[in-house]
Amino acid sequence: MNFAQNSGGGSTLGFLLPLVLMFAIFYFLIIRPARMRQRQAAQVQSSLTPGSQVMTTAGLFATVSSVEDDAVVLEVAPGVHSRYAKQAVLRVINPGQPGPVDSGASSTDESESAP
Repeated sequence: MNFAQNSGGGSTLGFLLPLVLMFAIFYFLIIRPARMRQRQAAQVQSSLTPGSQVMTTAGLFATVSSVEDDAVVLEVAPGVHSRYAKQAVLRVINPGQPGPVDSGASSTDESESAP
């Protein structure tokens, strides 16, 4: 009788250990990185100041014109202002970071010039 009670306890441990391991893996692979991204996004949104260069989640590069409670006004071109939610700002572009590429660059190709 004593043997049957001991083997039942081992069965419970064998059942709970995989559940605990699955929860630990789930926490470290999904929950913890998501919390870190949320903290980073909140930090970016709180650091928005007029004049900052930003990139939105849609890939739009703009300059912050003004900051409101839960929105930000971005200047996307000289004289063109758009209002976005703060959550739409993905990152603040530092002067040393790569930003938008000027598509109207004046580079001449030697092979295109006629003799």
